[in-house]
Amino acid sequence: MVLEMKLGGLEIRKRVQDGSIVIDPFDEKQLNPNSYDLRLADTLLVYQNKNLPLDMAQDRESFPVKISSEGLRLLPGEIYLGSTVEYTETADLIPGIEGRSSVGRLGINIHATAGFGDVGFKGTWTLELSVVRAVRIYAGVRICQIYYEPIVGDFIPYESEKYQGQRLPRPSGLWKESKEWQ
Repeated sequence: MVLEMKLGGLEIRKRVQDGSIVIDPFDEKQLNPNSYDLRLADTLLVYQNKNLPLDMAQDRESFPVKISSEGLRLLPGEIYLGSTVEYTETADLIPGIEGRSSVGRLGINIHATAGFGDVGFKGTWTLELSVVRAVRIYAGVRICQIYYEPIVGDFIPYESEKYQGQRLPRPSGLWKESKEWQ
């Protein structure tokens, strides 16, 4: 029987210091008992023409929206792709992200289904932001938290070109797989 285990905050800090976890930039104030807070970057992506349905077999154009110092009002019924300020890397741990409870209590969801990361992922995290009611957000807010779990046994590290190395929010690349199921 394998028990689910997460690294504690002090272990995260130790591994950042020895280089086995990369969080850049790293700020001690964002360290929690068993996670590390990640901040929202200042650029969101929004899909073009929200009156047309999204087709998972088609690439869909999106446009960037900057979050000004006055913030940005998010509306229900829209998908906003955000990004973390922090770039992360792990070679032998499973990273995952979850929303912060203070953010969730405002009705903000930070991911639809993609909170589970892969061993070997390198980049900033794309966040699938949605809101229950209109909410004003701000760049730099601690929006979510990253945690780490050990992996058991041999593994294949994540090397997909679809999202590896991303520095800004990236729209869905599912259309690149459409030949597999069409």
